[in-house]
Amino acid sequence: MSDPVDITDFKALALQYQDRVYNTCLGFLRNAQDAEDLSQEVFIEIFKSLDRFKGEAKISTWIYRIAVNKSLEALRKRKRKKRWSWLTSYEADLHEKSAVDNIHPGVLAENKERAGVLFNAIDRLPEQQKVAFTLFHIEGLNYEEIAETMHKSVSSVESLMHRAKNNLKKILYAYYQQDKDQ
Repeated sequence: MSDPVDITDFKALALQYQDRVYNTCLGFLRNAQDAEDLSQEVFIEIFKSLDRFKGEAKISTWIYRIAVNKSLEALRKRKRKKRWSWLTSYEADLHEKSAVDNIHPGVLAENKERAGVLFNAIDRLPEQQKVAFTLFHIEGLNYEEIAETMHKSVSSVESLMHRAKNNLKKILYAYYQQDKDQ
């Protein structure tokens, strides 16, 4: 049997990575409460499996991998409950408060709409492209870190990013072309 996890070490690890894990989950789920709940699940998983961490990758990469896998799992569950997700999403939007209160409401609404269009386009990407794109643009990881997290080569990540950008261009072009025609 392996040694028990030192609770002091775990607390230090949780404090060091709590914001990164939350931001990773938020990047995929785009709902603050869901991201917070999932972050807790991620740290429970980390605590349960910390004694099995072999050090074959950096601890940060291992933690990102758990956060990404849990986020993708949550998205899959959400898709299975698709019929009612629009209502949940709508309620969450009603309860979310803007971080910036002194900007004109029209500007906030326009920015929120643009962000919504972009995030909807990202959601339409194939899963691997979505993961790479989110880790790069939302989490700020470099290609090497993404490659480690996804268990891929750097050239595979470059290819995923290239395809993701091309697919987003097509999706967004179609959206704005349709908007322009109306």
